[in-house]
Amino acid sequence: MYRPRPPVRRQTYVFVYALIALFMVLAHGPILGVPFYWDETGQFIPAALDLFRSGALIPHTTTPNVHPPGMMACLAVFWHVFGFSIVGTRIAMLLFASFGVLFTFLLAIELSRDAPGTPALSALAMLCFSPLFFAQSMLAQLDMPAMCFSVLALLLFLQDRIRAAALTCVALVLMKETGLATALVFSAWLIWEKRTRDAAWFALPALALAVWLIALKAVTGHWMGNAEFTEYNLFYPLNPVRLTLSLLRRIYYLFIGSGHIFGTLVLVWAWRRMPLFRSRPWRVALAFVVANVLVVTALGGAVLERYLLPVLPIVYIAFGVALRALLPNPRKWALAALLTSLIVANFVNPLYPFPFENNLAFVDFVELEREGASAVELHPGVVATTFPMSDALRRPEFGFVSARRSVIELKSFRASEVAKLNNRRPDTLLVYETAWDPLHVLASRPARWVLRRFYGFEPPLSAEETARALSMNVQQTWTYHGMTMSALAR
Repeated sequence: MYRPRPPVRRQTYVFVYALIALFMVLAHGPILGVPFYWDETGQFIPAALDLFRSGALIPHTTTPNVHPPGMMACLAVFWHVFGFSIVGTRIAMLLFASFGVLFTFLLAIELSRDAPGTPALSALAMLCFSPLFFAQSMLAQLDMPAMCFSVLALLLFLQDRIRAAALTCVALVLMKETGLATALVFSAWLIWEKRTRDAAWFALPALALAVWLIALKAVTGHWMGNAEFTEYNLFYPLNPVRLTLSLLRRIYYLFIGSGHIFGTLVLVWAWRRMPLFRSRPWRVALAFVVANVLVVTALGGAVLERYLLPVLPIVYIAFGVALRALLPNPRKWALAALLTSLIVANFVNPLYPFPFENNLAFVDFVELEREGASAVELHPGVVATTFPMSDALRRPEFGFVSARRSVIELKSFRASEVAKLNNRRPDTLLVYETAWDPLHVLASRPARWVLRRFYGFEPPLSAEETARALSMNVQQTWTYHGMTMSALAR
């Protein structure tokens, strides 16, 4: 039976939220003006601008897909009040993320009942310093808002506020469709406890998502918005090899990468020694984590760590609680090692390929894009390049150019794609690397075989190889923190 805590004054919540929001904005202050990054330019900012400018829930300046319009609607409302700007968009997302931090703190208090000390503060620090959360908290993408509503829904469910949890799940699935997994976990749990009337409330998120899918089908003719998105995200991941590698990558990031190994070792040691982990709240939380990890593993062609954001707070709360099983000195050293690793991982890239958005490497990549765009603006004519640079040059509102440029977009820098430019003869070609691979892991024979066999991978041409293939010259090269972009000209 749930034991309610003494009521907390609203002013206290407002004060704590204000402190968190102030910290988040100040911590990100030096990079608030960074232009939009990758999927921001490819999907979410164009979709939000379509809603802002024309009221279109289903975008028309970018390819529509299954993602619901919740986050885009929030941005459109914010822009209507404060006007559209890059800095304003960053602040809007940081204010959103601050709610996620507050909800994580409250959930940590709920899950650490009967645990000695203050594990909630440790979990709060881990989340704020987490490179994935720190980077994603300012990016206009779906996963950080999905984390906010996921954590709030779990908190309300554990407090036995079933209707509020169900309505929060409605908001969750309107932010990101995979949030339906959370509602299904809660419903299944209540059915198992023979509380079928309460379980029925969690049909509401499914109904809300169904309404969106019906509207999407009516406008686009596809349940997922377009056939290519459906194939890549629904069927492509189900290959047994890809599915296994994706799951292993999820497990690695949650329990080993970014210094998480220190927390995992403590958690494994404390799991059997702390009865708290066998309580109903923690069993619900574990079901929540497993369900969400399996869903984002099975659905989604791109294996991005940001999909794990909804479960990351639970992992950090578990680390924080497990630390209380240690003696004071070992606890201090373990916490210091974990927090230090998280802080360092914001600035130091791993030695293996990873998405730039996992830490502040995304800022380096955007700065590299800005260098290339500035050089292109000085030269007239047609430019050829790949996404996301192509969108950066086409749309001035993304923060890279002052005027729209004519762009020939390549799918990649593979030899077969580059050869197509022989008949189109662009004036300038921007070539850059999209994979971080300092140890040349992807160039090894085993990696090449796996990538070619199961992912259809073909290695891209270098700038020099591309220049030779098109009878062009490498005119200028920029290197920014290990990332390289070159401008080729005839």
